[in-house]
Amino acid sequence: MKNKDIGGRKLNIAQQLYHQESLFSERDRSETKAPASPQACQVVAVGRRRDGGMRYWCLRHKANATAKYGKPASACRAAHILPVSLEDTLELDIGEYKGGVALWGAVPAVYDTTILPMERGIHVHARIKADAKKAIDRTFRAVRIIDKFLPTDGFLVTELDAIYFMVTSVFGYETKHIMCSYCGHPHLDRDWFSVNPHRRHLCAGCGKHFRDSEVGIGNPISGIRDASGLEPQRPRLSNKKLHIKQADFPAGIQIWGSNPAFFWTSNQTEEEGIHIHAFRSGSDEPDPDETFGEVTIDGINLEPSMVRYLMAQQTLPSIKKRVLSIECPSCHEPHSSIGELAFTPVSTHNCLRCAHQFVAPGRLRKNIANPTLAILARLAKKAPRKPQLHDLDLMAETL
Repeated sequence: MKNKDIGGRKLNIAQQLYHQESLFSERDRSETKAPASPQACQVVAVGRRRDGGMRYWCLRHKANATAKYGKPASACRAAHILPVSLEDTLELDIGEYKGGVALWGAVPAVYDTTILPMERGIHVHARIKADAKKAIDRTFRAVRIIDKFLPTDGFLVTELDAIYFMVTSVFGYETKHIMCSYCGHPHLDRDWFSVNPHRRHLCAGCGKHFRDSEVGIGNPISGIRDASGLEPQRPRLSNKKLHIKQADFPAGIQIWGSNPAFFWTSNQTEEEGIHIHAFRSGSDEPDPDETFGEVTIDGINLEPSMVRYLMAQQTLPSIKKRVLSIECPSCHEPHSSIGELAFTPVSTHNCLRCAHQFVAPGRLRKNIANPTLAILARLAKKAPRKPQLHDLDLMAETL
């Protein structure tokens, strides 16, 4: 196991996980007493800003607490966020589910004509036996993973860890286990930083800037892979095809792009594509509840890669309202921003079909193109009810 120097002590991976766990345990005990309030903030000065003003940080809520003119704020920017309760946290003993366990970051469906509440957090599948029905099929705000290869109290994964692991994975990047060189807090890169590898990080634990040994994207979830030896999964494209009409599912349908599980113990290979829930009545379980490689709804075809991009794009606060459906003015074909341009707004686009360079219309000069938005708008015209508009409302991150 690799060692890391924290505060003059050498920690191996297992000890690092325990170090992470002790920090989360303190947070758990304090946050389950009552919702966060301005009076609960623990604000301290953590250094100077570039303009010479003081920076302040809330040690309790792990958030910026700097007000105008370099003054301490009466409440940090995260004081209003409801804490994760014990009821929202699953204690998952991997050894009890020999049939396999899978954990994903759960975000809202890109298209949802049901009346079900918004998905957010960590979606869990667990089977007692490989051929058995799922013993757990539910979304939680946090999951404590317990197994013999982890410290006694296990490893806590929070909803933000899982959600940003999804974003990083969808855009083709790997994460690593990074710990603050000052306080040892495990580092999570959020928003823009979750898709742009970098070396200088802002620690959520103590509010100080620190530099890692190499360029990368930090996520505490990588620590569990380091400790367990689990290899990243390489999903295969699903060979299943779906052709349905919305009229056949009056209770609504939900559409997600698939994303790689961050924890997968099944012997079966994970499938990639578009995940669909469809309901004939409000009291039934979804049928289908599957991942498909080809999906056509009301004669309209969905492109899996662009659905997956849209799911991740709608999660990132820094590009909110900048993802548009854009048509090339020369060939009149829908334009798609791919690669780094899928999360980097630009003012000038190059058509992938005719190579024409153009500036997209709109109030915001820089934007990102995803034709899935126009496709979903067409689907909405034939929907049994108006689609829900979900918003995770995550906070933008800055250094």
